[in-house]
Amino acid sequence: MKKILMVLTSVSEIGDTGEKTGYNVAEAAHPWKVFRDSGHFVDFASIKGGQPPQDTVDTEDPIQVAFTQNEATRAGLYNTARVEVVDPEQYDGVYLVGGHGTMWDFPENEGLQKLVASVYDAGGLVGAVCHGSAGLLDVELKNGFRLVEGRTVAAFTNEEEIAVGKDKIVPFLLVDKLVEQGATHEAAENFEEKVVVDERLVTGQNPASAAGVAKEMEKLFAQVIQQEKAAEEHDAQDVRADHDAKKSASRKDHGEQKHH
Repeated sequence: MKKILMVLTSVSEIGDTGEKTGYNVAEAAHPWKVFRDSGHFVDFASIKGGQPPQDTVDTEDPIQVAFTQNEATRAGLYNTARVEVVDPEQYDGVYLVGGHGTMWDFPENEGLQKLVASVYDAGGLVGAVCHGSAGLLDVELKNGFRLVEGRTVAAFTNEEEIAVGKDKIVPFLLVDKLVEQGATHEAAENFEEKVVVDERLVTGQNPASAAGVAKEMEKLFAQVIQQEKAAEEHDAQDVRADHDAKKSASRKDHGEQKHH
């Protein structure tokens, strides 16, 4: 079982438009289901802590309904930890949930940058979907490189931003900024699923890609668990061999003493 931290925006309004926003419920709910079904433990954190604002729930989507009605989830979302007080050593993976608000509070947040870098540097997984990829900007690893430098990523595209009429409202176009920081961007058609895996970084283009990001993270976790089990079995064999060798030596000594 692995521990995954989902990070959510604390911004409830799109710029100064008065239009309500929050974390994208589908982008939280679908990965939550994938992780939970695989037996992993999911925690929540947000930029400011407390109860993060929630975007519209699609009541036609049973997974979103289950997510918002689950008691453990409701308790976890009622009072989330602030990103800067989270202990990254507690988590095997961090997953950045999208929603337009992330464009305002994910970039330039030192607490979030440190959290993402620490999890990655410790060998953990980093996942992000849609606007959540804004939380990958300016994340500097201990090797001195930016996390997205030389990486292939997916994020909410410029074309999708234009299609939803937010291209003039967001503080910057996310894809342009990721490319500026050395990333290669891969895209599908507007609002189609697109998931990109680059080593331990898994990114998705839009809400349709959220479950796919979690599934790819799950595959990587399964590999890690397999390696850990193999290492444990190897250690156990070493211990058994050592024990057998000592037993055999002890019998030999005992036999020689009897002989004398």
